[in-house]
Amino acid sequence: MCGIVGVISRSPVNQLIYDALLLLQHRGQDAAGIVTMLGTKCFMHKARGMVRDVFRTRNMRALPGSVGLGQVRYPTAGNAYNEEEAQPFYVNAPFGIVLVHNGNLTNAHALKQELFDIDRRHINTESDTEVLINVLAHELELAARELPLSPESIFKAVGAVHRRVKGSYAVISLIAGHGLLAFRDPFGIRPLVFGESESADGREVMVASESVALEGTGHKLTRDVAPGEAIFIDLEGRIHARQCAERPTLNPCMFEYVYLARPDSVMDGVSVYQARLNMGETLAQRVISTMPPSEIDVVIPIPESSRPSAMQLAQKIGKPYREGFVKNRYVGRTFIMPGQGMRKRSVRQKLNAIVSEFKGRNVLLVDDSIVRGTTSKEIVQMARDAGARKVYMASAAPPVRFPNVYGIDMPTKDELIAHNRSTEEIRQYIGADALIYQDVAAMKKVVAALNPRLDGFEASCFDGVYITGDISAQDFETIAAQRATQGDEEEGAQRSRLALQGVTENP
Repeated sequence: MCGIVGVISRSPVNQLIYDALLLLQHRGQDAAGIVTMLGTKCFMHKARGMVRDVFRTRNMRALPGSVGLGQVRYPTAGNAYNEEEAQPFYVNAPFGIVLVHNGNLTNAHALKQELFDIDRRHINTESDTEVLINVLAHELELAARELPLSPESIFKAVGAVHRRVKGSYAVISLIAGHGLLAFRDPFGIRPLVFGESESADGREVMVASESVALEGTGHKLTRDVAPGEAIFIDLEGRIHARQCAERPTLNPCMFEYVYLARPDSVMDGVSVYQARLNMGETLAQRVISTMPPSEIDVVIPIPESSRPSAMQLAQKIGKPYREGFVKNRYVGRTFIMPGQGMRKRSVRQKLNAIVSEFKGRNVLLVDDSIVRGTTSKEIVQMARDAGARKVYMASAAPPVRFPNVYGIDMPTKDELIAHNRSTEEIRQYIGADALIYQDVAAMKKVVAALNPRLDGFEASCFDGVYITGDISAQDFETIAAQRATQGDEEEGAQRSRLALQGVTENP
């Protein structure tokens, strides 16, 4: 999961992209990067860290131009601690291409070998984004050979990319001197939207991972980029669109609605907030069927993604909803922190219990999901330490039993508390007096009801169904081996500036 944004404007875009990345910060806190384009020259700054830490005034001054893109990253492929793998990525031929990518290529290893043996292109990192930009560059070169670059040739190249690349990918790319290209994988796994605004200088077009990035920067949402579709925005702001996949279907990632996206976003016609309310309603039915609501004194959410579900659950079972935990907003989301050691250290720094809401009560804690179980175990203990008589736990998502290979940081079975464990075994591990999970079918049904155009969901972490159809046991072994080599890193790691060759930084 990453957050990406691209803009074509008539005025400087460095501040606009920075503001959009702040609105997408929840999608990645490991690294951030911005590229702008002035004429045919690209300017880049990227580094490890949060947006506010990566970009200082001197960095922003070194990003001129009215066209640009940016990304906030957390790593799911490659090396989490290698700054060279921060995005955007750049290749100088053909034309000069810069690219940001949200997702994960499941055939990156095979493509890397193809690029070397057949396409004569060199890959210098373990990042699947570098593989993707080189595949796109090669197909653009073939499609536009001896011809002027046109929307038709660009769409032909994207069609070839779809035929070669497997996995999940929402992509925004700049083609130097020509414009901005955005496209989405044929299953629509990762989200991508675009919108427009009118200013005194003229029309402005923005493409981003979530609608909140558009609305928060004064753009009106036009629509989602369809699965398999490509849109090309030329330097005059004209939008060209084409379906480039042979058999596209709309199967967005269910975990976006469960946890990843901001509640004020709308994805593929579904309000994330309403989806979480609906999940709370079905979870309430599970609670009632598991235990008498009379045994519950109060419903308390675990901030922040679970709040809508917890509120709806409390209303349905007729129990008071209370805020029992205060979140330190200056500590990152533990789920997307690389390294289990860092996750463990941050839980107590992140949450503090309000003792009066727990003391002498039977509390039902509601979380959006339970992935590794370590955070849930510590939170249950925090509730007991605050004086709770009994601590029940409810998850608005079903058990996370299977690895995810489409861009979410849950790729190995050994890291998942629910893999090959019963609900009772998980309950004992986290120390709760009762544990209630969402039902997979019910979850899909209530979210799908919000948009009949959905063909289904990518919900492999819950149901083990990998919709791209190319995942094998060997793939999981390869991913696990890769993660084992990454290790962990102390929080005080040095962060350095990365730039394109020949671009100097003003003091």
